[in-house]
Amino acid sequence: MSAELTPTDVLAGAAVDDAVLALRPDYRALLIAVTGVRGGPSDEASDAALHRAEDSARARLAGAPCESLPEVAVWREAFLGFGVRPRVARSSVEALVRRVDAGLPRIDRLTDLYNAVSVEHLVPVGGENLSCYVGPPRLVRALGDEPFDTVADGEPLTVTADAGEVVWRDDLGVTCRRWNWRQCVRTRLDASTTSILFILDGLQPLTIDSLEAAGAALVDAVTAGSPDATPVSRLLGAVG
Repeated sequence: MSAELTPTDVLAGAAVDDAVLALRPDYRALLIAVTGVRGGPSDEASDAALHRAEDSARARLAGAPCESLPEVAVWREAFLGFGVRPRVARSSVEALVRRVDAGLPRIDRLTDLYNAVSVEHLVPVGGENLSCYVGPPRLVRALGDEPFDTVADGEPLTVTADAGEVVWRDDLGVTCRRWNWRQCVRTRLDASTTSILFILDGLQPLTIDSLEAAGAALVDAVTAGSPDATPVSRLLGAVG
């Protein structure tokens, strides 16, 4: 994050491009920036949150495939809207729900907590290191020349987004490809992260109330035990 910009400034500059809303007029995003959070490795609280999320998802599925859930199926439709089939890439929430039976991954405290909220509320959630952002986050349809830094076979690799793909980006490049499929390395969380940007993606049938409830649960989880934590939020996109 630029030294001149506060979290409030970053959210004020955040935007969803008209081309994305033309693709999905029902789209809205809840952005939450939190400073002063406590990172670190997975702990008892984050493990318990993941167990609750696993139990919740199993109860919702009742043995049915995850794509039977309306909140998952709608993201398959959204990805197809810019030419991506499930065998190529899945929404982050579907990828997590598909892992419930085997057990959700334990990565680090903050990642575990936002993954738990994602699964329990059936909403894609991304967590980014706010201090590594350059300029505000924008959701756009890619031109095809935007850089995305990732890892392949254990080695750093920079690729470009596909033309027309829906991506989150900042001034330096793509921070998350295919809406919420994969985050870049540059803004990835680690155990030392103390300033974080959460992006919660919503499509109908998810309501604004449900999206905001997921955001409130996330703030409660990540600020527990962090008395100096300060969250600010902004809702973008469809408001009806």
